Amino acid sequence: MLPLLTAPQIREADAYTIAKEPITSIDLMERASKAFVGWFVNHFPDKKQSITVYCGTGNNGGDGLAIARMLNDHQYKALNVKIARFSNKSTDDFNTNLKRIEQKEISISGIMPGGQFADEESHIIIDALLGSGLNKPLEDDYKRLVNHLNGLNKTVVAVDVPTGFVTDGEVSPDAVVLKADLVITFQQPKINFLLPESGPYIKCMEAVNIGIDEKFVRSLNSPYQLVEETDIRRMLKPRHRFSNKGSYGHALIVAGQAETMGAALLCSAACAYAGSGLTTACVPQSGLNALNSYLPEVMAIVRHDMELPVIEWDKFNTMGIGPGLGTDDMALAFFTDILTNYNKPVVIDADALNLLATHKELWAQIPENSVLTPHMKEFDRLFGEHKSWWQRMKTGIKKAQELKLCILLKNDYTLIISPQGKVYFNPTSNPAMASGGMGDVLTGIITSLLAQQYSSEEACITGAYIHGKAGDELALPSRMNVVLPGQLAARLPVTMAKLMA
Repeated sequence: MLPLLTAPQIREADAYTIAKEPITSIDLMERASKAFVGWFVNHFPDKKQSITVYCGTGNNGGDGLAIARMLNDHQYKALNVKIARFSNKSTDDFNTNLKRIEQKEISISGIMPGGQFADEESHIIIDALLGSGLNKPLEDDYKRLVNHLNGLNKTVVAVDVPTGFVTDGEVSPDAVVLKADLVITFQQPKINFLLPESGPYIKCMEAVNIGIDEKFVRSLNSPYQLVEETDIRRMLKPRHRFSNKGSYGHALIVAGQAETMGAALLCSAACAYAGSGLTTACVPQSGLNALNSYLPEVMAIVRHDMELPVIEWDKFNTMGIGPGLGTDDMALAFFTDILTNYNKPVVIDADALNLLATHKELWAQIPENSVLTPHMKEFDRLFGEHKSWWQRMKTGIKKAQELKLCILLKNDYTLIISPQGKVYFNPTSNPAMASGGMGDVLTGIITSLLAQQYSSEEACITGAYIHGKAGDELALPSRMNVVLPGQLAARLPVTMAKLMA
């Protein structure tokens, strides 16, 4: 796992690295700028393109000055530096880098408070105005400058953090932020980069290693973690000789109505493809032919309209409940019957979440270490309206701890929130996966992993990762615009085999 730090923790890690390595702050700035330039020159190889570096007078501005000097050394000669002189204060490292760049043949000009902004002829703007220390909205001259630059339709590359964007905490809906086509951030992504509020301001983000002391970063015990492929390789359980279908569990999928059998089929398929030794689907009588035709490998328990099905509870290692189930009286009665009679962890999704939202008395019956898999609207129906994703994350932490269960909150970077209050961000998935039924597949995967004796936390982390990874393997090589859920489910064995190789 890659720890994700808050702004104060970032400063603490910088200070520790400077003291422990030891390295001077100006040399750490040099190292960070070199890492930025290494990525920049690969992404923008045309050295004839004109570039203007906008610098503040703090350490982010010092980064910008060092970057401009290094780009000049790389033979980027159409360079300009503009320094926003909106404060009488400047940091020592900024002043040192200013002296260094003044020895180069680079145009340097100042932007003074209250003045008009000169025309910008450069194709690329490097944003080094303000860094990760911002803790309030932009105002006055910085606000005017950012609004001006946003209106120029230039390619913007931000150093560490786009000016005006807060790295953690709530992002104001009317925040003024310098919109970046690319952010080259230092050491690890900032927490808010992984939440949807970053969408209007950041098109692409890359983190570059600047040598911050990793042992110290891990000692900070951040509750926020970014999942890495090495974590999944460690968690996945390969199959062994002399095993049989009973070795890999028996999952029950409770899903589907006559009009929504697709959800049941997709969920059941994903459960089987993700490795459950036995998969049974509890579906309406009207869906039995569809199930047998689509998935002969999946067994069935048939639901009749006005009576509860007879279920041998002890047969099943876990259940996935909700996709296409409906919210009528029979669905409520069946869901209540499950929670009354079954005490192993279950996966609760879709209509089962909606039943929970409207029948609060059911909460007390949910088995410990169960999994909730809401999207944003379902989450708000469960726990109340939220104005930001930061609020949702904080509520998720509180509720996961209170209820002793895992909450998987769907997002570009899906959040897995554990009963211990940890938040794991999943890095896989892509926009081609934005298609109806994709969540049903995810529920099937997590149910399958629970049946195979993964812990709830492992099932969520691993399930979200392989779900997104399969989508990436389908979409990204051929630049597919859409990946359908059925395609993704069928891809799972290949994706999992690669990760276990």
